[in-house]
Amino acid sequence: MPTLYVAITNHGFGHATRTASVVAEIQKQLPDLLVILATTAPRWLLESYLPGDFIHRHAAFDIGIIQSDSVTMDKAATLAKLQQIRTEQFSMIAREATFLQQNRVDLVLADIPPLATAIAQAAHLPCWMISNFGWDFIYRPWGGAFVEMADWIAECFSRCDRLFRLPFHEPMSAFPHITDVGLTGGTPHTDITTLREKFQITAPPEQTILLTFGGLGLDQIPYPTLQRFTDWQFITFDRQAPDLPNLLKITDPYYRPVDFMPLCSRVVSKPGYSTFAEACRMDTPIISITRDDFAESPILLSGIQDHMPHQVLSPPDFFHSNWEFLEHPLQPPRTQQKVSKDGNLAITQAVLDYFTS
Repeated sequence: MPTLYVAITNHGFGHATRTASVVAEIQKQLPDLLVILATTAPRWLLESYLPGDFIHRHAAFDIGIIQSDSVTMDKAATLAKLQQIRTEQFSMIAREATFLQQNRVDLVLADIPPLATAIAQAAHLPCWMISNFGWDFIYRPWGGAFVEMADWIAECFSRCDRLFRLPFHEPMSAFPHITDVGLTGGTPHTDITTLREKFQITAPPEQTILLTFGGLGLDQIPYPTLQRFTDWQFITFDRQAPDLPNLLKITDPYYRPVDFMPLCSRVVSKPGYSTFAEACRMDTPIISITRDDFAESPILLSGIQDHMPHQVLSPPDFFHSNWEFLEHPLQPPRTQQKVSKDGNLAITQAVLDYFTS
């Protein structure tokens, strides 16, 4: 049985969902493939994207950024954990390489824990990676001890056999072999009519808004402001949101934000590749707040400004206004260039070629 080992970075839900979208397509094309997902992402999240069977190996080889919500970062705790991982790297590599060999893994696919390259190398396997940024790019601007961490991570990335570079990317110059692909992401489970009937959504599309801020959510969302828009329908996956007549809370893990994007006129979010990519794939305009001190953020925002109808909000516009922005027209994309949406299929084809060659 061919075996694919997938290592997913230990940071939020976005890396897990975008990678699971690719793996779902791989399973569709290669149904006898054994998939091992090494991630701390919850199984219910993975199952919402993956219809096929998989082995869930609860493992973490990096930390990403320690955050209290989707935008509030704890740099000191992040640095301490990074230093711990670096100190323990050789035992982590040896343990996981042994696991790969014992389970006769054929290929390592990673998004995008740096140690995955060393683990694959120790097991005498190729390591392919998927991302629009590397963690060295995120840490280096923070200076100080983070520069040393970024150098170590870049050295790990230099051992990657093939990078599938996603749209809205930084140069990713540490990677020696780069293949550019289109957007990745999920496809809706359910058609618009069925969703409207099931959840009794009667507001017209232009007054139906999806609020989504990643797996960690966002503290202090000004939900009372929604009461200004009594004829509108807002949709959230935030289980802690208040009960409001015009706010629909989705708690069934079967449903994902991408399922509701086609029936909404806008997605209100924070900068995040997975949300932006799925909204672009569904042709749903994006309203996003800015995010300071996170190097990926301006690249993502520039991407949607180039390719999608959009609005970009300052934090005061979002947290301390009456949300007048909902009544303002969207800004048109700055270019006529369309962003490719073939990421799932392009990466799947490369994996199929590897297993059938």
